[in-house]
Amino acid sequence: MSADSNQRSEDQFLCSICLDVFTDPVSTPCGHNYCKNCITQHWDVNNSCQCPLCKKEFLLKPDLEINTLLREMVDQFRNEAQQEASSSSSEQQAAKPGEVLCDVCTGTKLKALKSCLVCLASYCQTHLEPHQTCSHLKRHQLMEPVENLEDRMCRKHDKPLELFCKTDQTCVCSLCPVLDHKTHEFVPLREEYEGKKAELGKTEAEIQLMIQKRRLKIQELKESVKISKDAADRETAEGVQVFTALMESVQRGLDQLVEEIQDKQKTTEKQAEDFIKDLEQEISELMKRSSEVEQLLRSADHLHLLQSFSSLKAAPPTKNWTEVRVHPPSYEGTVVRAVAQLEETIRKEKKKMIEAELKKVQQYAVDVTLDPDTAHPDLILSDDGKQVHHGDVKKKLPDNPERFSKCVNILGNQSFSSGRFYFEVQVKGKTKWTLGVARESINRKGDIIAKPQDDFWTVCLRNGNEYLGNANYSVRLHLQSGPEKVGVFVDYEEGLVSFYDVDAAALIFSFTGCCFNEKLYPFFSPCINDGGKNSAPLIICPVNQTV
Repeated sequence: MSADSNQRSEDQFLCSICLDVFTDPVSTPCGHNYCKNCITQHWDVNNSCQCPLCKKEFLLKPDLEINTLLREMVDQFRNEAQQEASSSSSEQQAAKPGEVLCDVCTGTKLKALKSCLVCLASYCQTHLEPHQTCSHLKRHQLMEPVENLEDRMCRKHDKPLELFCKTDQTCVCSLCPVLDHKTHEFVPLREEYEGKKAELGKTEAEIQLMIQKRRLKIQELKESVKISKDAADRETAEGVQVFTALMESVQRGLDQLVEEIQDKQKTTEKQAEDFIKDLEQEISELMKRSSEVEQLLRSADHLHLLQSFSSLKAAPPTKNWTEVRVHPPSYEGTVVRAVAQLEETIRKEKKKMIEAELKKVQQYAVDVTLDPDTAHPDLILSDDGKQVHHGDVKKKLPDNPERFSKCVNILGNQSFSSGRFYFEVQVKGKTKWTLGVARESINRKGDIIAKPQDDFWTVCLRNGNEYLGNANYSVRLHLQSGPEKVGVFVDYEEGLVSFYDVDAAALIFSFTGCCFNEKLYPFFSPCINDGGKNSAPLIICPVNQTV
């Protein structure tokens, strides 16, 4: 069948409503032919029985029967078209897995090039030709091949989904606005498509930005892990070095202790050996004299005994061994002295470690100033906000929520909710004070106990020489000397608060395993001046990192 004859034949078998080859063709009383479903729906929608072509109107809805002759001709035309498509299918490429198949091909299914929203079918190159040549079919809406074309049709009106209802946020056909979505706002699918595509583009950009941020966060976390590992390796190396030195010191102390004890024992043994040697020498001499005496005793010759007696050798000199003793050496205090020497070595090593640790924490020094809005009315602050002491006259100040009303306390201006920070306070000349950090939500009115259960982490001095770590139960601190400058270090994430004697490079006290979940503020209490005995101020000092 030639292309021209095929086009002429197909024009004869096209329904003027759906513009497709007849399906169940029927004839109206005026002689025009339509698909049975197309003309029936047309009359149902328009509420009148009028021929779409000649406009002839019927008073009564005609009883339409399928035109069997025309249907046979249509079927013959379809078969011929399929045979022609089959003959040319060998020249086209068979569909691969995942590709849309031609709905018309029989036998080997070819790859579809386009899908028709009117016909609800997909076509290969051969079966697509009528849509490219037939004037009626050219008006059909073609698109890139897709599956499930029925999803692109209005299930209620069997029309292509061409509009978007902005009111109901759904796709509709051209009949929906008239019948089911009256007064709603509509736009063409393409317009909504462009809007949604722009929105998706913006969403995609936001997603990509989020992905990028998360990739950067992953990189940041990996870098943090690397930094942490490097720090752990350094700390491990330092720890191994220190403990190796300590173990070597312990071994040396043990060796010296054993050597000292052995030397004493050797001295005792040598003394005993010398005594024994002398005794054995005397015994040998005495045995010789005893032999001579015994021989003379056995003589019966009077003259011989008398003459020989006078010629006997004089008795060899001997020592009086009655008071001679070998006294075991005294070991009392030997082990104690060795342990004391070891303790001194450990103390020196510990001091070196704390000095190194103090240098590290001083790197996190922050500039702290006193917050006058939190100061008890009896407290007197310096103009630079670095010094505070207790005065004798209570000032008239507004009792704002931040201010301590009964206890002579004050907070720093600066707050910290992450990371590490360090500051130093001079306490020289004072007999009482309290220092540390506190949560933002602490009680500032009435009596206050500066302990962890009340969100305070502090140490204090009482009675001039009594130092306490204010844990849930106060811990008495045994310090070699009273600190004149106290360093306060906080590691927020680690939950650590440590206090140092800066001049002595000694650790005073530490809180560990703390749980911080809000802002922390430096906390100060110079305590009452006690009639002038405790009038010296607390002074926030600049940190000298050359300790």
